[in-house]
Amino acid sequence: MDKKLPEIIKNEGKKYQKEYRKIIKAIEKYDKIALFRHTSPDYDALGSQLGFASWIKDNFPNKEVICLGDNHYNYTPRVFKEMDRVNANWFDGPVLAILVDVANTPRIADPRYKKAKYKIRIDHHPKIENWGKVILIDETYVACAEILANMFLFYRDKYVLSKETAKNLYIGIVGDSGGFKYQHTEPRTFITAGELVSTGLDVTEITQNMFLKPKNDLDLKKYILNNYTLTEQGVAYYILTDQIQKELGIEVEQGKESINIFANIEGINAWVSATEDVEDHTWRWRISLRSKTTPINEVASHFNGGGHENASGAKLKKIEELPALIEELNNLFNK
Repeated sequence: MDKKLPEIIKNEGKKYQKEYRKIIKAIEKYDKIALFRHTSPDYDALGSQLGFASWIKDNFPNKEVICLGDNHYNYTPRVFKEMDRVNANWFDGPVLAILVDVANTPRIADPRYKKAKYKIRIDHHPKIENWGKVILIDETYVACAEILANMFLFYRDKYVLSKETAKNLYIGIVGDSGGFKYQHTEPRTFITAGELVSTGLDVTEITQNMFLKPKNDLDLKKYILNNYTLTEQGVAYYILTDQIQKELGIEVEQGKESINIFANIEGINAWVSATEDVEDHTWRWRISLRSKTTPINEVASHFNGGGHENASGAKLKKIEELPALIEELNNLFNK
């Protein structure tokens, strides 16, 4: 073991060494490895997926490794590489599926994970499903990328931790921690990020690329500020219909990305975005929920969703269901 490795990373690694060994053993066994994550990907989903893929390719060069799912309208290819495209025949024969940063099966971006003979799940969301040959889930980590970084750092005396791998994982940690501001940002998080940066990362360049917004983001923010609703209990919300999206020239995925415009405003306790997705014929409305300190994931679970205590998602069939969701949030702050 590398003597220079910080004690906190050593200790975390020892705690999960059994799972680490099972994961590496599976990677050694299977020639085909497919990595999956959640739909509508964020920094952590893509950073974890691509970071893990990079690590496998660096250390097991004879493996055929693919990353599946939807590209991000803004992050791809500026921040992240494009996803792979394979036909159904690729899954003929034994395949290892590694699923990162996704808590439940409906949110997995590509259903072909079901074809894999062996499945590994690594996540930091609350555990709501109990399947997979190896399950490594720890809600105390701010990002799934932090879990992976801990594993790769723990074994860095044996396996290569390249700059490319470190970059993807660093982006994942920064993204899901809100720039090291959100709940579960621990001393361990800063130490882990520092170890990744020490591989030679240009933090300034990475940060500028991460947070660069398209020009129409200004029009979107203007619309939100002119049209949001704030309840007496301090719940702010805005609605983006398909028509409004077309008028603003924005993508569906942009709907939730301005949600934290309310994050640091006095008197606002929780905030919600409701974005219409006409391509989804089952769940017409994408809902994102955030809060300062009060847990809101139980409310999300009542509306076909879930997530972290202060950052969750939900889905609605009709916008007429939104008032019931807002009322449940209001009730949290009536107590």
